[in-house]
Amino acid sequence: MVELKTLHLDKTNLAQAASILSSGGIVAIPTETVYGLAGNAFDPQAVKKIFSAKGRPSDNPLIVHISDIEEIYNVVSYFPPKAKKLAEKFWPGPLTMILPKNKNIPDEVTAGMDSVAVRFPSNEIAREIIKEAGVPLVAPSANLSGTPSPTKFSHVVKDLDGKIDAIVDGGNCNIGVESTVISLLDENTPKLLRPGAVTPEDIEKTIGKIEIDKSVFQKISPNQKVLSPGMKYRHYSPRARVIMVKAPSEVFAKYVNFNHNSGVAALCLDEDIPYLKIPYISYGSAKNSSEQARNIFDRLRQIDDSDIELVYAHFFESDEMSMAVYNRLVRAAGFEIVDLM
Repeated sequence: MVELKTLHLDKTNLAQAASILSSGGIVAIPTETVYGLAGNAFDPQAVKKIFSAKGRPSDNPLIVHISDIEEIYNVVSYFPPKAKKLAEKFWPGPLTMILPKNKNIPDEVTAGMDSVAVRFPSNEIAREIIKEAGVPLVAPSANLSGTPSPTKFSHVVKDLDGKIDAIVDGGNCNIGVESTVISLLDENTPKLLRPGAVTPEDIEKTIGKIEIDKSVFQKISPNQKVLSPGMKYRHYSPRARVIMVKAPSEVFAKYVNFNHNSGVAALCLDEDIPYLKIPYISYGSAKNSSEQARNIFDRLRQIDDSDIELVYAHFFESDEMSMAVYNRLVRAAGFEIVDLM
């Protein structure tokens, strides 16, 4: 791959970022969830550049981002009543809906499927760039495929500098995990495909009962087609081996202290620290899953910057957003779990 001169832009250069995108280039942009690698959703060649820069499998579909609810009619063939209710409640924000696509969306975006994932982000920089570009943008996480998602400008620079046209510095992402994804292809049985800041409880208060796809908790077949990113492949992983440990703080600490060797560390919660006798990196309080979500990818990247070879990652369910944290950790661990509950 030929190395590019990657421009480093900020909120004073949004028109330049939009011009690059409308001309077929690819630009990393901030959102409220994680940084996204954006390209024109209507341009198959731009979409292919994204897959190439990330090293992303082509059967992993992308999310289309819009800057106004009315733009959804340029993307989908049908906007069902339950989807409209969710849009009224949660857009702009960290919710993605799977809906029937229209003819404007190329197969490269949807892995050849008849559905498309759509999101209206709340981040003002992202919305301004989409609006200025004049087209919806696909924007998977702006990282090398499989690595922890980027929540800081520096994360994107490390992974994609020299591989893409530009990176827009919008500061740190305030949510820290990717959007919630729900399929409304069967409106009678909406299905949660990826947990995020919009919780199942939030959704059910708005549209009634939903199902949670088994892929949220379990590894699925490599041959299975998926509707959403984050369902199929190993994701969010540092170079070190990660083992998830489900346990109360004292039990977790006793287990990892006993298993301590050189190159081993704990990815822990604040409450674990008094009990630990091994190196550790905390990703937040056991009582605050929003804080955990905001920090988790940054801490996994800190592990990459160290000489840690094995990480015991502590998970302890606390509240409604715990499902999103669990989903990211279990995938970072490749579903390798020690359950001491």
